[in-house]
Amino acid sequence: MPLSAETRSQLETVTTATLTTVLLKKGLRSVWMRGAAPFSPAAQGRRLVGEAFTLRFVPAREDLATPASWSNPISTRAAIEAMPEGVIAVADAMGRTDAGIFGDILCARLVKRGVTALVTDGALRDVAGVNGTGLPVWCAGGAAPPSVASLTFVGWQEPIGCGGVAVFPGDIVVCDGDGCVLIPKDMVEAVTAEAVEQERLEGWIMKQVEAGHALPGLYPANAENKARYEADKAAGRA
Repeated sequence: MPLSAETRSQLETVTTATLTTVLLKKGLRSVWMRGAAPFSPAAQGRRLVGEAFTLRFVPAREDLATPASWSNPISTRAAIEAMPEGVIAVADAMGRTDAGIFGDILCARLVKRGVTALVTDGALRDVAGVNGTGLPVWCAGGAAPPSVASLTFVGWQEPIGCGGVAVFPGDIVVCDGDGCVLIPKDMVEAVTAEAVEQERLEGWIMKQVEAGHALPGLYPANAENKARYEADKAAGRA
């Protein structure tokens, strides 16, 4: 099922830190994409949510990774034209940071396509131009060489690994100042509900800390403090 507007709106209020904790409780440890840090000005101070549209690169092979390949039916250009509005493009660049997988022109086209953000464990080139497009980007840095200097693009909308995380098309990606977290699409409703409640509880705990309460028994909350929280929630104080 597509991500509902209500679930998207709820996830926009939940930090990636909270999501990793909720997912950990469900047995998922590898959900935070290593190397994908907020990079462009449009990514700073924002939390964005979207379904993953995956892109896959493999190591460069000299007969395939050429500038001429950019005109092939299987190319980053063709993949961009297949992206629906509202998705988050997630690119598996194998953690390579010695070549930029996208530059300013491709990022400008992503903006025109209505893509929410670009996430990769690799690098981007034409950094000033990319920043000027207004596209929110989470990546591992900037690099001048083009993608074909180190990578071969091989396909889109198939399972990938980005920053050590298995990403399937349609999985949900949440990005903020702490990076990017994946929620398996079949778990999104349950995870969202628990995460919203966890944020509410932690907001109450923060108020208790500010009021001078000690942490033992408060964080995590013991039975007594859970009862206090439930009472305050029922009274509209949490």
